[in-house]
Amino acid sequence: MKVKSVIYYKIKKVSVNVLIHLFLISVSVTCLLPLIWMVVSSLKTQETIFRDMSLIPREFHFENYYHAWIEGGFGRYFINSILYTSLVVVGIVVISSLAAYAFSRFKFPGRTILFIMFMAAMMIPIPGSFVPLYVLLNKLHLRDTSIGYVLCMINVGLSTSIFLLKTFFDKMPKELEDAARIDGCNKLGIWWNVALPLAKPVLAVVVVFNALNVWNEYVLALIIFDSKHLMPLQVALMTFQGEFITKYPLLMAGLTITALPIIIVYILMQKYIVKGVTQGALVG
Repeated sequence: MKVKSVIYYKIKKVSVNVLIHLFLISVSVTCLLPLIWMVVSSLKTQETIFRDMSLIPREFHFENYYHAWIEGGFGRYFINSILYTSLVVVGIVVISSLAAYAFSRFKFPGRTILFIMFMAAMMIPIPGSFVPLYVLLNKLHLRDTSIGYVLCMINVGLSTSIFLLKTFFDKMPKELEDAARIDGCNKLGIWWNVALPLAKPVLAVVVVFNALNVWNEYVLALIIFDSKHLMPLQVALMTFQGEFITKYPLLMAGLTITALPIIIVYILMQKYIVKGVTQGALVG
């Protein structure tokens, strides 16, 4: 009976593992197929993109990337998006980490009310803030400026970032801060030398989340910018969509170029992201 029980449990364990892996593989394939189709379609022609449904095209048209870069003016827009994303992510990391550390460690009047206000802002959908942002930028004479767009995007990502980092700092042992004070660190020194290095997994999540948010932003850019030379990369993709015809190979090439930087950022920070998610933002 014991042997049968052992065999039964082993078979059950293997069956469950097989089912779990099959499910995960199916989810992975579902996520990867659109990306693969996008890359493959970027190497086809306008005539064959919907006729040739194979994953390996008969002819590779790498010139689509050149035409997409030139026709869409991707060079200028690409630099704009890199600049906006970098400034916004750095701004959010610095401001949210300082604010989260203050909310977690310092006692000051109105702390709870301020934190609740930040959390309440998470419940407001992003399009719901477009009108007040537009009016505010107009009054400050910052509309149709790069700094106005950067400040708006920093504002959009602050609430979630502060929440994630405060949750982490709340669990950080205070003994580490006491040791840093003995070594002569002030409050900013503890934030820089102790809190931020330990928060790498959460910071990776904050960086990727906000970089993806800024990189893919389109509607807010159209509202804020009038000057075409200030627009981000997403606007260039509309170049290939006309009223009567859409240049699908060039559009797919443009989408591939657009997706590549975020994929690279995610791959570089994957270790920290997985650590932050699996450990639930625990210290260490």
